[in-house]
Amino acid sequence: MRIIVDLIHPANIHYFKYFINIMKSKNHDILITARDKDVLQQLLNAYQLSYISTGRGTIGTGAIIGKALYLLITTVRFFFFYLKRRPDYVLSFGSTPCAVASYLLRIPHISFEDTEHAKLNRKLYKPFTNFILTPSSFYENIGKNHFRFNAYMESFYLHKNRFTPNPNVLNQLNIPPHEKFIFLRFVSWEAFHDIGQKKLNVEEKINLVYELKNYCKVLISSEGAIPEKLKEFEIKVSPEKIHDVLAYAALYIGEGGTMASECALLGVPAIYINSLPLMGYLDDERKAGLLFYLHNQHDILTKAIKILSGGIDYMRLRDKLLEDKIDPTAFLVWLIENYPQSKKILQKNPEYQSKFR
Repeated sequence: MRIIVDLIHPANIHYFKYFINIMKSKNHDILITARDKDVLQQLLNAYQLSYISTGRGTIGTGAIIGKALYLLITTVRFFFFYLKRRPDYVLSFGSTPCAVASYLLRIPHISFEDTEHAKLNRKLYKPFTNFILTPSSFYENIGKNHFRFNAYMESFYLHKNRFTPNPNVLNQLNIPPHEKFIFLRFVSWEAFHDIGQKKLNVEEKINLVYELKNYCKVLISSEGAIPEKLKEFEIKVSPEKIHDVLAYAALYIGEGGTMASECALLGVPAIYINSLPLMGYLDDERKAGLLFYLHNQHDILTKAIKILSGGIDYMRLRDKLLEDKIDPTAFLVWLIENYPQSKKILQKNPEYQSKFR
């Protein structure tokens, strides 16, 4: 079986890396196409996975026009690439070029999705996609080809069957095992759904960091350039080790929803800074007491101090959240190896997925 896996964001390789390795071990032919986005290609190199680069996601300087041109050109490129390679299936996380190229060549396109407010992108790829899978927390109904699996996207790589944090990362950061630290994450705000959203400005970020450092060590990760006054806090660790770091943090504060969710699933309290409505999976984690949705510097600082003072067992809250969830990697392997019969089984009996806990 030949499968093409398209990756457009660093989180995507985490979603599919265990699936890719399992399928390769079963002698399936896996081809990876990957956007030059943040540290995505660096991660692929670290995992020793070969790939074909699909560019930076935009052409020229105009944000909307550049992205539109990129989608058009990449769709054409994918069409001829798929025509040459003739995959049995194409797997992506909401990729419009994958969907359209696959549809034109009658190749099944299977997509994952967990971002309710990415409505424009969904309108583009949905008509050309055979099966769309979302976490059970996804609150929109996408249609007859939509299936909700009982897990979160971050469970693909943070499920107990897949991930055990490595404490050696603390030595690399010169952090004693019992020293508390806060992990801050700033994003680039370049996605379609980020346009027009409110965020902390540079001065507010600087003020927040300088207040927090009075309580414990602060580490910063950023998609874009870090302000000069915050350079001393920039984390120095290779990106494939970032989940080891997060697992030992006392608190996460950041603009990235994916990383906020990762921390929640690791039992680390997360303060999520964003003006967008909460996505279903983040709302699940908020209701579980693992995630806090805040927007201004004062509220963030007040909540951070309260969390650092202790008193709540966040690991217990995490275990309760995940007690009935499946291992989505094992589920995906079964789905692809048995497609399209597996789709029919799930549509007839959604509880069949419980076999994959």
